[in-house]
Amino acid sequence: MIYEWFQKIEFANIWVLPFLGALPVIAWLRHRMRRGLQATMPVSAAQMFTVKGGKTSMAGLPFWLLLLSLGFVILSIARPQVRNVTSRARGEGIDIVLCMDVSGSMLSADFYPNRLEVAKEMAISFVENRPVDQIGLVIFSGESFTLYPVSSDHTSLIEQIRGLRSGMLRYGTLIGEGLATAVDRLSQSKSKSQVVVLLTDGKEQPPEDRIIDPLTALNIARAEGVKVYTIGMMAREGATVAERGVGNAAVSTGGLDEALLRRIAVQTGGEYFRAVDKESLQEVYARIDKLEKSEVEVRTRTRFEEQFRWPLGAALLLLFLAILLRYTFLRTFP
Repeated sequence: MIYEWFQKIEFANIWVLPFLGALPVIAWLRHRMRRGLQATMPVSAAQMFTVKGGKTSMAGLPFWLLLLSLGFVILSIARPQVRNVTSRARGEGIDIVLCMDVSGSMLSADFYPNRLEVAKEMAISFVENRPVDQIGLVIFSGESFTLYPVSSDHTSLIEQIRGLRSGMLRYGTLIGEGLATAVDRLSQSKSKSQVVVLLTDGKEQPPEDRIIDPLTALNIARAEGVKVYTIGMMAREGATVAERGVGNAAVSTGGLDEALLRRIAVQTGGEYFRAVDKESLQEVYARIDKLEKSEVEVRTRTRFEEQFRWPLGAALLLLFLAILLRYTFLRTFP
């Protein structure tokens, strides 16, 4: 831990550090002077046979404490600092709603381990790459639901995406209601750019109580000025899966309505993409990421935390110990 601290240290007055080289010179001069004094002092027979005690061996301790104290004073004057660099992304973002199909067909294993898990992984990566955007999450199958409002809190959004599972909503595929709900989430947005990224692997399969059809939702999106990017997710036609919530029977996905998805995208100013595997879905999100760029400004702030108090405190402590020993325990020694 101490080693890591020293690695981070920088000195504001680095020119002071060479003065530390004077410390061994002072120690050497003291040693030479003491040897010279000892050579000229007369030694009595009694002194020759005196056994040196503990106090005698500690007689030079105050000097060494003072020398160390001087070294810490020099370090303190050199002003050790720790540099903290923080980067902050700011700018004008885009309000985005991820509109994701969670119907039973999303459990098809033509994407490994299944379509839904791959879609979740790619959606999380997309969110992580857009730090200044406000992003929300709408899910749909036989009904639609706003799972997360448009927000800049991406951490909570990612947790919601991770928790997605098939069977959260009733059976069916209501692309129109999913799109209409996503557009409604953006209706209060003040952003100049509003985007829906709609991902599905099927075609409209409405129950009897369907409220909004896809073409009506398309017109709402156009009226609100919302751009829609649509993604058709299917590696092969006619894949079958066990639909959650309706027993164990295998239910056909019914194919992918690419004509509808392309129409929604083109008429709202977006684009339609077909994803046939994980890699192509990753490329789709990367393409959308490039098409919808936010104005990002990264500001870097450097802050220095002064650390001179630590060596200064050590210097004062050593000075106090040296004085204490010199005038108490070792006061009888010259």
